[in-house]
Amino acid sequence: MNVSLLRISATWLAALLLAWQPIRADSAEKTVPESRDEVLLSFAPLVRKAAPAVVNIYTQKIVRARRAVPLFDDPFFRRFFGEEFGSEMQREQTQRQNSLGSGVIVRDDGLIVTNKHVIEGADEITVVLHDRREYDAKILVTDNKTDLAVLKLNANGVKLPFLEIRDSDDLDVGDLVLAIGNPFGVGQTVTSGIVSAVARTRIGNSDLNAFIQTDAAINPGNSGGALIAMDGRLVGVNTAIYSKSGGSHGIGFAIPSNMVRAVLRGITATGKLVRPWLGATGQAVNQEIANSLGLARPGGVLINAVHHASAAAVAGLKVGDVVLAVNGHEVLDSNTLKHRIATLPVGDEAVLRVWRASKTKALKVR
Repeated sequence: MNVSLLRISATWLAALLLAWQPIRADSAEKTVPESRDEVLLSFAPLVRKAAPAVVNIYTQKIVRARRAVPLFDDPFFRRFFGEEFGSEMQREQTQRQNSLGSGVIVRDDGLIVTNKHVIEGADEITVVLHDRREYDAKILVTDNKTDLAVLKLNANGVKLPFLEIRDSDDLDVGDLVLAIGNPFGVGQTVTSGIVSAVARTRIGNSDLNAFIQTDAAINPGNSGGALIAMDGRLVGVNTAIYSKSGGSHGIGFAIPSNMVRAVLRGITATGKLVRPWLGATGQAVNQEIANSLGLARPGGVLINAVHHASAAAVAGLKVGDVVLAVNGHEVLDSNTLKHRIATLPVGDEAVLRVWRASKTKALKVR
């Protein structure tokens, strides 16, 4: 090998060594586990802390139905004796229907949040704690618009375990979460997954929610259970799944904890629910509308009606404005706008970022 070739080889070797140095430094952050504790990572401490605050909810309701005598439904007899033949001899029967769901204790005096559909039409509600203690529960408020219900236990002064509520807007897609509930009545069950999406609208019948989507397994009976973050705090109430078979396909939805907090905050002393009102409605901005208004991309809500006595009117919001964000949170459609307003405290001031006459401006709305 000649001298020039050796020089070239040495030069390449030096270059490779220099290039390798930063790679080695970066890779030092990911090392082989050096102890048993580093290998045996577990959610168990988190579950031990959170699970006692997730409860089973058993409901009973009385259903009344008439039991017909088959002979009286025979067309041959009805032909000769008339359609009313035997109607007075039909007997009314009562049946007791049972259903099962989950709930979350959010205050140590026994305040519980669950789904409205879990306790729909119930005549009796029994709550069973993680340690098998049982309590009767009364309904404080139910909310059709969010599918949430708030229950109260009579704990006789006993302090109960509860979950702190975390700001659900802090969640990012990819964050780890745990779902806790009682699927199919098998007993309290914990599943893990990630946040698959945030601010999912047009899910179910709720028109105020922007759901958290997760691939943590959620099944029938999980409704009303807890979705918790890695700090053990509540970030959502599990409410629905997308399924063609009735089982989990890895697409579950939870009501964000910020909406839970808003419902709790809005309960009045008389048991009514009060929530903020903007007083303006509109439609989602599509590509065609965005082009006509000079927006760089679709997004926001084009206002087409403002109530004359509303907070929106007082703040100066006008028909033709496009609401792009509420308190810095992007608005994609009218459901997102409703959700953002509904999670604000009544009487607080919100800042709307608005597109008007090819410029953005901030409007303060109380």
